[in-house]
Amino acid sequence: MKHAYLALTSIAAAVLLSACGGKGEGASAPAANNKEMVERGRYLAKAGDCAACHTAPSGANFAGGVELASPYGKFYGTNITPDKEHGIGTWSRDDFYKALHDGKSPGKQLYPAMPYTSYRGLSREDSDALYAYFMQLKPAAVANREPDLKFPYNMRFGMGIWKALFLKDELTDASAGTSAEWKRGRYLTNTLGHCAECHTPRGALGQMDLSRTLTGNRMARIGAPDITPAGLAAFGWTPEDMQTFLATGVAPQGSATGEMFEVVHMSTQYMKPEDLKAMTTYLFGDKPLAPQALKPVELTGADIDAGRRTYLAVCAGCHGLDGGGKPHVAVAMKGNSSVRNPDPHNLIAATLDGIKAQHFGEKESMQEMPGFAGQLTDKEVTDLVNFLRGGWGGIAAKVTEPQVKAIRAEGGAHH
Repeated sequence: MKHAYLALTSIAAAVLLSACGGKGEGASAPAANNKEMVERGRYLAKAGDCAACHTAPSGANFAGGVELASPYGKFYGTNITPDKEHGIGTWSRDDFYKALHDGKSPGKQLYPAMPYTSYRGLSREDSDALYAYFMQLKPAAVANREPDLKFPYNMRFGMGIWKALFLKDELTDASAGTSAEWKRGRYLTNTLGHCAECHTPRGALGQMDLSRTLTGNRMARIGAPDITPAGLAAFGWTPEDMQTFLATGVAPQGSATGEMFEVVHMSTQYMKPEDLKAMTTYLFGDKPLAPQALKPVELTGADIDAGRRTYLAVCAGCHGLDGGGKPHVAVAMKGNSSVRNPDPHNLIAATLDGIKAQHFGEKESMQEMPGFAGQLTDKEVTDLVNFLRGGWGGIAAKVTEPQVKAIRAEGGAHH
């Protein structure tokens, strides 16, 4: 997940000492040059998905330059290598902690493009471990780019007022639990993983609407879906499927696309199984809801027949005649989360734009899906999407041509 609000090497089992317990629960921080502490910080940087915002595709590790789009303008990931001029080479451990906890770097208020609204819950022990890891990296003399924001959002001094209004010590929980695993997952999900930054709706001033935590949000072309216990159950998810998804990027409900691809690719696939299990326990709660069975609706009419013909012509070769997909080639359409989602945006956008090839380490890959914006008319996309949603998603509500036309126009740059 990378955009303005995002900012998610296996190592020894003892590496995540305080993260396993939650805020403030952990061993005392070793000296900054301690090898164990550096390795612990390396793991935490993976769990926190730091590279997604701070490592450009063709740039040096953690040297910044990643473009972070937002409705308010463009932010750019900063240099967090120990370079003394452009990075954090002159920062103390206290400076680093204040940036994560208070959104304030030496001499500057930080915009919430850096998700200190979630990192505020980070324990001091884990902050110090991250600091130790970043300070031993190779310095990169890469200058930072100032945000390119609209007025009045470019008035940085206003961040003090914003924090007074919206910076909270804890985020609202979307699930219920009291187990040690749930508490551990809460820390990994809410704080390190900062999942709420993408999956929670935003208010008029860019603040997370904590009355609707994890109910979904669309800041990027591919929106972040509802991952509350009720939302996951409605899409047919089980805790076991979610753990597989976070580890491999693929589950019966589909594959990681959009910004979630980067979360799996750069973060969760490297996390220990027990940590992913804790995250799924938190997402579903100690008493998970039963996944809702798929109930296809009756499909009749000329438009549905036209949608079926389009599917057979351009989709069935990869996704199968029965919508079952092909392993390591294309995901199933039958029961796919995007197909089952009452909001058709992601399904329409993926149909128009296509999806890049997805390589999740050595275990799983999905081939590229071409975009059909130049091949299918709005009417053909509408009929195709309604065929998919009705037959394999259990969605009776019909998508309209104006909806497809609007999503096509929004994503002009994507195709």
